[in-house]
Amino acid sequence: MMDIKEIMTKLPHRYPFLLVDRVLEMDSESITAIKNVTMNEPFFQGHFPSYPVMPGVLIIEAMAQVAGIHTISTAEVVPENAIFFFMGVDGVKFRKQVVPGDQLVMKIKVIKKKKDLVRVKAEAFVDDQLACEGELTAIMRGA
Repeated sequence: MMDIKEIMTKLPHRYPFLLVDRVLEMDSESITAIKNVTMNEPFFQGHFPSYPVMPGVLIIEAMAQVAGIHTISTAEVVPENAIFFFMGVDGVKFRKQVVPGDQLVMKIKVIKKKKDLVRVKAEAFVDDQLACEGELTAIMRGA
């Protein structure tokens, strides 16, 4: 388990762009974490005021942040002020809308890891229903 304080030691993101609230479990090849989606999220002011739905790009970003936590936590060497940069997003599909009150459970499994490069299978669930899935590729660099 990892709480928000420890997550903030792993990622440079801060409010309103830190999209991971807690890590539930992690091993050398996978990680499961959550994002509690509330009506107070700033993006709901414009997406959409009368029908609030979490933007798909932010679901992808949340999954990427979880992958970043895993990579930093399991890396042999971490550059000072490590930051992750997207290199690719493949095969993403949105299966269920994510709305205020939902708990987004993100499950990330490492497909390939080579030094500072990582490719993962990412899935996000709401109430055990698949909301989003895809493969993400990122690279870790020092800032």
